[in-house]
Amino acid sequence: MTSFETLLYELDDGVAWVTLNRPEVLNAFNPTMESELAQLWYDLQRDDEVRCVVLRGAGERAFCVGIDRDATIGEADPDGEMPGYSTPWEFDDPGRRLGPKANHLWKPVIAMVDGIACGGAFYLLGEVDFIIASDRATFFDPHVTYNMTAAYEPVQLLQKMPLQEVMRMALLGAHERMSAQRAHQVGLVSEVVAPEDLEATVRWAAEAIASAPPLNVQGTLRAIWMASEVPRSQMLELCALYTRVGTDPVALQEGQAAFAGKARIQPRTR
Repeated sequence: MTSFETLLYELDDGVAWVTLNRPEVLNAFNPTMESELAQLWYDLQRDDEVRCVVLRGAGERAFCVGIDRDATIGEADPDGEMPGYSTPWEFDDPGRRLGPKANHLWKPVIAMVDGIACGGAFYLLGEVDFIIASDRATFFDPHVTYNMTAAYEPVQLLQKMPLQEVMRMALLGAHERMSAQRAHQVGLVSEVVAPEDLEATVRWAAEAIASAPPLNVQGTLRAIWMASEVPRSQMLELCALYTRVGTDPVALQEGQAAFAGKARIQPRTR
C-alpha cells in the first residue's frame, strides 16, 4: 500500500484500519487528504485481502471537523468571487471526492467516532455503513452560524436521520451539539460505548463482517444502498438480480452444510 501524508493505514486479518491523521487540526481535511482518500478507496475496492474497513480519527479530541479552511478556502477576490466557483452553474465542491461511496467502494465501512464530528465530517459519515461512537462523541454542523449554506452535509445525513433532526442540526449550527446518546436515539449512531471499549467493539464488528464471504457481503451492501435510490417496486425486482449475482455457489453450499450441522454462532446481544 502507498504511504500517505495525511492518513495511516493498517491491514489486520481482512480489516483495513484507515486513520485520518491530522490531529493538530482535529483531523480537518485539506486537498492532500481528499486526494489520498479518493485513491485509497479506489485501491481498497480492488484489494481482495480487504473485506471490511474501519475509518477513525487520530487522537481523542475529534473524528473530523470538516474542511481545514486555512488550507482549502481563501478570501474572496476584489470582485467578490469565492474560490471554487467558475460560473453560477459550476461549483468545485472540496468534499465531493472524500467518501467511500463517491469513490465506488462497495465494501463495508464502519466509522469509529470519538470526540467531535462536525461540518464536512458528514461527507464521510453519510457514506459509511454504520457508526459506533464513544459516549463523549458529539455531532453538529456549524455552517449556518458562520454565514454559509449547509447543503451537502445535511443531505448526506438524511440517509441516516429523520428530517426534523437534520433540520434542527443544520439550523441551530454551532449553538447546539448532539450527544452520542441522542445520535443513537435518532439513528445516526448504531451503538454507544465507553471510550476504553470503543476499539474493541469496532474490531469485533469488523472481524465478524470480514468472516463472511465477500461476494455475499458486497451484494447485500449494494442492494441496501440502492433501495434508497429507486422506488420500492423497482428495487424488489432488482433483488432477484442482486441475489443471483451476489451468491457464490461454493460458499452457499458451505453455509448450508454448517447450518445443517448445527455449527451455530454464539451471538452477542446489543
